[in-house]
Amino acid sequence: MSIEELKIEIAKKVFETDDENLLSELDMLLSHSEPVVLEELPQHVQDGIKKGLKQAEEGKLTPHDEVMKRYAKYL
Repeated sequence: MSIEELKIEIAKKVFETDDENLLSELDMLLSHSEPVVLEELPQHVQDGIKKGLKQAEEGKLTPHDEVMKRYAKYL
């Protein structure tokens, strides 16, 4: 997927969501010109990141193409 295609996919998802927390977090991430410090993120975001990192360390990963096939109907 090219950078332009990725931008379009992200924009579609942003327009389709009504999740205020998600939109606020996305705005926060996009507004930072400096690196995001984990400890400055909301606790639930920190927890999600830590959980994902732990799963990756344990090899509990799903290949990108498999995820895309699984969720294609939602995109």
